[in-house]
Amino acid sequence: MHPTTVTRMFQPTKKMWSPVPKEEHSAHTISQRLRQWKKIPPELVPLGMVVGVAVGFAIYSLGRKLVVDKQMRLSRQNRKD
Repeated sequence: MHPTTVTRMFQPTKKMWSPVPKEEHSAHTISQRLRQWKKIPPELVPLGMVVGVAVGFAIYSLGRKLVVDKQMRLSRQNRKD
């Protein structure tokens, strides 16, 4: 007896018969994560440094503005309860 279309729909495909490949990001140790840093292309390292410095300066200037500027209204004033 040949399988009909309906029974063929419930059979696993050939891809499902093969073993499941090991997941790339499953339970890495610290040394395995450090080895992944070597996979970063060298062209992206200066770009990452520039972006990191820019984000650092942005955080610094925002924090300085919040602390130093006395005209900035950080809390409610003239509240009538």
